Amino acid sequence: MNYNDRVHRIGRITGISVLIMIILIPTVICMKYNIFPPVINLLKGIGMVCMIYIPMCAAEFATYTPMLGTSGSYLAFVTGNVTNLKIPCALMCMENVGVKPQTEEGEVIAGISIAVSAIVTVIVVFVGMLAVVPLEPVLNSAVLKPAFDNILPALFGALGAYWIQKQWKLAVTPLAIVVLVFAIFNVPAGAEGVMIPVMGVISVISARIMYNKKFVKEV
Repeated sequence: MNYNDRVHRIGRITGISVLIMIILIPTVICMKYNIFPPVINLLKGIGMVCMIYIPMCAAEFATYTPMLGTSGSYLAFVTGNVTNLKIPCALMCMENVGVKPQTEEGEVIAGISIAVSAIVTVIVVFVGMLAVVPLEPVLNSAVLKPAFDNILPALFGALGAYWIQKQWKLAVTPLAIVVLVFAIFNVPAGAEGVMIPVMGVISVISARIMYNKKFVKEV
């Protein structure tokens, strides 16, 4: 059994195990306290969630898997926070080491960086869990609320500025489409999670076209 076969085997076992645990926890709680939601309401809720997340997950899978490789993809999709944590972490680590995505070296670096990111996240969450009660008045203060409301834009702004500085032409098409969509259509709150992977696919397609037309060069 080679490396990829072992990664796929471990990844599938881990993914199925995590899925079972996710389903098992609310099931055990419902059985313990004898509280079960009505079946119709449960199915409606599942249907609404699936309508939003199945297309988004499919787009994320198609967009991010080539960047992360086999091991990185399994780790990222099992541990979560793919868009706002794992992808920036993997890309920055590959950039600092000097390797490219879709290479053996890039896959190794992506896997290591995502694993370290997951471990650090667990440690930070554990420390935050212990400190949340004494820090609750500070975290809920009106002074810090604007900062917490803009964490995601700040993260992607900082990451985007770095890459736009290197290849600003590649940012024109996705940025123009996003601005037009939000200016013309009444986009509901929370749709940003769907727009990010969709714009990722559009960015890849536009970048390929511009590269073939010699508008941009590989860096």
